[in-house]
Amino acid sequence: MQTVLKLAMASLCLTPAAAWSAPITFNTALPVHEGGYVWREQLVFMQSAGDPTPARRDMQVTGLVSVLGYGVTGDFALFGMLPWFDKRLDMRMGGQDLSRSKSAMGDLTVLGRYTAYQYDAPGQTLRIAPFLGVKAPTGEDNARDGFGRLPPALQPGSGSWDALGGAVLTYQTLDFQIDSQVSYQANGEANGFQAGNRWQVDGSLQYRLLPRRLGAGVPAFLYGVLEANLLHADKDRSGGSADANSGGTTLFITPGLQYVTKKWILEAGVQIPVHQQLNGSALETDYRLTAGFRVNF
Repeated sequence: MQTVLKLAMASLCLTPAAAWSAPITFNTALPVHEGGYVWREQLVFMQSAGDPTPARRDMQVTGLVSVLGYGVTGDFALFGMLPWFDKRLDMRMGGQDLSRSKSAMGDLTVLGRYTAYQYDAPGQTLRIAPFLGVKAPTGEDNARDGFGRLPPALQPGSGSWDALGGAVLTYQTLDFQIDSQVSYQANGEANGFQAGNRWQVDGSLQYRLLPRRLGAGVPAFLYGVLEANLLHADKDRSGGSADANSGGTTLFITPGLQYVTKKWILEAGVQIPVHQQLNGSALETDYRLTAGFRVNF
């Protein structure tokens, strides 16, 4: 589930001397200080049901994603992400109900992000940062059960080398922060299967709810978060042919909350699909729940 992975790359860019809010479902352009680290753990649960076909597919994915970021310089940061997945698919086949599942580590993603533009003024900052990365096929991609080889959606890894890139813009003031991102992922082929390439456009508003007035020192902050994610996936290809029941466009709206201190953040949000235009009988997403923490040191 590539979108689950993208959630974990979000907002990993705190500085050591301030309490920043950040997007929950995508990246930010704020820096990781030189020689510093950012560690994130995020639990993501995704439910996909409501299958209109006689198969009555019901899929659940739980992901625990570990991310570590390192500030190589004040402008350049490296990030590595390794997920663990528990995937389960319940369906009806041949008049019988069956379940197929797999739990294992997924693929490793490594990316670099560079601050290309920076403007600072009293109480505000604007930054633009492009990023490039690669997903390596470190997870198992040939898992089997009693019914045979698991379908690609249930495999912990993809088996392919994938490239991703994009750019993120962040504008921050003392009261609120706005982030926007454009990204693209080109997927490779493995085992006769190629997942559809994906592009995504994201926006986020984080508004300080408490305290309403700023005082001396750096207190803890409570931020309300509202995000939008527009995701388009091309059709998958199997055996050289496009799968008519894959790919499409989805728009998510994500309300959330963040509790922000100088060194760490607690956060939670729910992604709600408000528009899904998928191809054929591709399985729609009901919702995604996200909760986690981030620590910088």
